[in-house]
Amino acid sequence: MAKYKTLTFAMVHMLVAFTVVGLMTGSWTLGGVVALIEPAINTVAYFIHERVWERRTRPVGTPEPLTGA
Repeated sequence: MAKYKTLTFAMVHMLVAFTVVGLMTGSWTLGGVVALIEPAINTVAYFIHERVWERRTRPVGTPEPLTGA
């Protein structure tokens, strides 16, 4: 579930970055470049943050939830 949340967050973030930079600079090309680079890096940081947060907020002695196929 966290993977889908991260993916949708990335898409919204890219749209916001593209729009803000495009409006601020008048360059939609620059907006596109920033919208690809900054949110991509921020999304990886967000995913790592979520994983660390889950581990830190799990009660002591509780096993990590099983995920996967």
